[in-house]
Amino acid sequence: MAPKKIIIDTDPGIDDILALLLALSAQAEEVEVLLISLTFGNIEVRSCLRNVVSMFHILEREMQWRREQGRPEGFGALRACRPVVAVGAEDPLEDQKMLADYFHGTDGLGGIHASHPHFTPKETWEHMFDPSADPTVIEPVRTGDTAHRSFIASKRPAHEEILRVLSENDPDTVTLVAVGPLTNLALASAEDPETFLRVKEVVVMGGAVNEPGNVTPVAEFNAYADAFAAARVFALTSPNPRTTMPSSTTLPSYPAQLSKQLTLRLFPLDITLRHGLTRGQFRQAVAPHLAAGSPLAEWMSAFMAHTFRTIESLHRDQVGDAVDLSLHDPVCVWYALTADDAGWKPSDASPEDIRVETAGQWTRGACIVDRRNRHRIEGEEESASDHGHWLSTRAGNRIWRMGDSPAEKDFGVILLERIFR
Repeated sequence: MAPKKIIIDTDPGIDDILALLLALSAQAEEVEVLLISLTFGNIEVRSCLRNVVSMFHILEREMQWRREQGRPEGFGALRACRPVVAVGAEDPLEDQKMLADYFHGTDGLGGIHASHPHFTPKETWEHMFDPSADPTVIEPVRTGDTAHRSFIASKRPAHEEILRVLSENDPDTVTLVAVGPLTNLALASAEDPETFLRVKEVVVMGGAVNEPGNVTPVAEFNAYADAFAAARVFALTSPNPRTTMPSSTTLPSYPAQLSKQLTLRLFPLDITLRHGLTRGQFRQAVAPHLAAGSPLAEWMSAFMAHTFRTIESLHRDQVGDAVDLSLHDPVCVWYALTADDAGWKPSDASPEDIRVETAGQWTRGACIVDRRNRHRIEGEEESASDHGHWLSTRAGNRIWRMGDSPAEKDFGVILLERIFR
């Protein structure tokens, strides 16, 4: 069986880095990571780029260390397919920008670039992503004195790279895993909706349906950070996208007729909060690798220590080894790797008409569902008894909200086993 092809759109971020490590540590026959597209979100997008380049720097050191120790190199997916890295959106489409540096630290990894500078590559690589440079000139990316062979730097905006990857691969063969605000996806789908719809499915970490939000009482961070982008991408799942599109001064409407509807699998807090990694689990799994001198174990231990301390300070009921980090983003990558597992199940109501609020004073980014027990109405015209096209059989979104996974109880352990195998 051919490896699964994926794009990861991300804002690294602590759990984003864990998600990337999970993908890149897969076997070559499991997955090809074709593109890592970066967006603002947890932190500013340039800090996201530094974190990703630092991750590749650490992975090169880790693989060299493993070779010198006579251990398997691991990271077969990375060695078999160098991903393109592209810088994307710096700001949301319409809303005021909000970051999550209160949790992730101003650099996104708990201050690691200041506390452990030997793990951060010299910034001689920055010009490789400069869009003003000649995009036809390909140079080796360098971190310090070591030629960087683990990724390909793109000078093009991330949304253009998303469209390039989708156009160069057969329709319905590339899965797009989006674990940050959906701004890059909204830009790509606005520029060329038919090319965007060549995607097999979009896997989204975002929203809260029956759970409280984590940034406001009703909104999850990614949906809140760019509610307009989320609403636009969700609208592509509708047989009639105009019925759920937010009004926008930034991007054009979609064409009246599209060739297909987008398949979107939503991983809201309802499912991601059930997948965690405790401080005790992390310490037990990483301790032998740390003692043996693993660069990756030392790097991860530094930013995870900050993470667990932050969680402990925010939640009164979490102390010591029981402190639990929710693995929101890695769950989405795990689905992309193992989508054929029968343990993955959508909610009983799927596909659901889930919409993202863009205009509310207190409800920006909220996931809205219709909980009324009402008869459906044939047709797509708005009727006097159906304000907002909620009851029309030919309107509204069609979201596959994921409800169950095959690894809920021990996912954190599985994650670390795969990274350090």
